Parts: sequence; C-alpha cells; structure tokens
Amino acid sequence: MQHSSNRRSNRVRSEETRDKLIEAARRLFVEKSYAETGTPDIAREAGVTRGALYHHFTDKQALFAAVVEREAGSVAEEIERHTVTSPTASAALIEGGKAYLEAMQAPGRTRLLLLDGPAVLGRSRMDEIDNCHGNRTLREGLKAAMEMKQIRVLPLDALTGLLGAAFDRAALAVDSGADKDAYEAGLAALIVGLSVTR
Repeated sequence: MQHSSNRRSNRVRSEETRDKLIEAARRLFVEKSYAETGTPDIAREAGVTRGALYHHFTDKQALFAAVVEREAGSVAEEIERHTVTSPTASAALIEGGKAYLEAMQAPGRTRLLLLDGPAVLGRSRMDEIDNCHGNRTLREGLKAAMEMKQIRVLPLDALTGLLGAAFDRAALAVDSGADKDAYEAGLAALIVGLSVTR
C-alpha cells in the first residue's frame, strides 16, 4: 500500500515539476523570446535544477513544443466552450471564429503560435499541433455544417486550411492593434458566404 502511495506521489511531483517548467518557459519565451531564453534561465525561473529540466525535456525546443501544444489546447478549449450551445452548426462556426480571436488575445499567445512556433518548430510540426487543436475544431464544425446542409459541400481539408489561414491572419492583425470587431465581421461574412441559402 505504501509503495503504491509513494509511486503516486512521485508521479504527482513529476507532473508538478513539468508544469512549472512549461509555465516558466512560457513566461520567458514571451518576455525575452525563444532565441534569448536559455535553459539555465528556465530552470532558475521554475525553481528547479537543469537536471530536472533535462529529465522532462530533451532540449529547449522540446520544451518550447510543450508550451505551444498547451497554448493550442487552451485555444481549442475556449472555442469548444463558446460553441457548445450554438443553435446551428453554421452559427457555431461564427461563434468559433469570435472565440478564436478572443482566445488569441492572451498575452504572447499570437506570437507563440503564429510567429515563433513555425520559426522554431517548422511549418509541418505546427500543422500537426494545429490539426489536433484549433484546426480540428474548425474541421469538425465545417463537416457538421456540410452534413446538415447549412453550407455548401466543398473539399473539407482545403476549406479548413483556407479558413484557418484567414483566422490566423485576423489574429495577427488584431494583435498588432487592428479593430477586432471588423475582423470578426469579416470572418463571419466568409462563413455566411458558404451558406447554401444565401
């Protein structure tokens, strides 16, 4: 019984250390940039040894990937939370666009996901991450709207990629100070333009 309890507490401690490292790395990557942040800085910020850092992550890039994965997951959670009560699939797409822009306003998130992410991890790795999170929610929404005959049936992967790029461009513009309402209206118009009843 004691042995099982120790194993569980070791696992909890290990998860807590990993969380500390991800949170510390996120703060520093946003504050100083990926290039200007070293693993000693991250270990110090997290209050752990470098050995503990390398126990959990093979290198700084692996830790950055964990930060990006967590940020992308948070965005997807926000989209799902805001669209679960939407009356129709097409309304959920519009609400999802708004939720995406709102979620991307978390300090540093746009830079992490849309600028540093592709530069550090490469486009294909970022696409893998996005396809598990933000693009997944968009793809599922488009598929549901097509199946319910609320929008035109078009090649799903291509449409997801094109709309996802539009959402990302809007997030970058808003992050640079553009009018969020204007971009929300533009994204909504793109989705309404897919309607079978327009």
